[in-house]
Amino acid sequence: MISISELSRLALTVFIGSLGALFGVLVGLPAPFLCGPALAVTGASLLGLTLSVPKNLRSATFVIVGVSMGTNITPNVFEAARAWPLSFVAVLLTVVVLLYAAYWILRFIFRYDHTTAMLGASPGHLSYIISLTAETKSDLATVSVIQSVRVLALTLTVPLIVKYLDLVSVEPSILPPPMPALELGLTLLASLAVGLVFMRWRFPAALLLGGVAVSIGSHVTGFSSGGVPDWLAIPTYIVLGSLIGTRFSRSSLKDMRKAFLAGAVVTVAVVVLACSIAVLVSSLTGVPLNAVMIAFAPGGLETMAAMAVMMHADTAYVGSHHVLRLLFLSVLMPFVIGKQARGR
Repeated sequence: MISISELSRLALTVFIGSLGALFGVLVGLPAPFLCGPALAVTGASLLGLTLSVPKNLRSATFVIVGVSMGTNITPNVFEAARAWPLSFVAVLLTVVVLLYAAYWILRFIFRYDHTTAMLGASPGHLSYIISLTAETKSDLATVSVIQSVRVLALTLTVPLIVKYLDLVSVEPSILPPPMPALELGLTLLASLAVGLVFMRWRFPAALLLGGVAVSIGSHVTGFSSGGVPDWLAIPTYIVLGSLIGTRFSRSSLKDMRKAFLAGAVVTVAVVVLACSIAVLVSSLTGVPLNAVMIAFAPGGLETMAAMAVMMHADTAYVGSHHVLRLLFLSVLMPFVIGKQARGR
């Protein structure tokens, strides 16, 4: 059960996020229902408001985003996937390049200790990195802020890069009609069930992947057709954008000034590197540049998945690359932080 205080914080969070979404629409932000709430809730959090999104609502949001990704998959995707092996190798190499570039900045420019710098440098997998940080008794507050700045900045910059620099057209071809209510309800229930199984198997982003798996299966087999209706998709994106902003709740800009600056510098560096690699990968594989940009951006899986849907990118390509990145980081990070840090 959600307490009265949690409901009050949720209502305030969603209200501020909705105002941010309205602002995003009015000023023409790309992906306004995601970027607007992220900006608004971040600002409110840094001003001292205690904002939050309950775990159950977060879980529901991830399931719906996963279903949205799967509705765009057709049998033609499997033909296109033959060009992806090179891209998969490239994304693994990109993870290593981004990790050590960010580590060098945090270690030798901002003078953080080895473990804090390495954990702060991780290009993704925020919840896993925070857990590792707690286990190693590193500077949890610093790592949390650096990683949160990365997620927020990528949420805002990736759609700006794609849209305003005219890297590729992001106009949709033909939007699918909304799913019938019964099909939508059955798909969401089945997605939740599969997501819970994936959680037991300790998959990264298990609930989102459950939605992707069920939605792809039902659409490819013809059991269902159509997309997630706007009346459900838009509130989902607002909640997800608000969730990004709540990561800064209880953070003091004054007290954590160094960590905020470090996060900003690291984010600029990894964005430049990721964009450069994405341009190369797109030219070698022929995959549209908007999809490669989103797939190689070291942002949160749920956020980048929603971004792919809203920016009309290839969701199968984006999702598969981000899942591979998270799996690779899960194996890589315990090794790079060092045995001494893990044993503390």
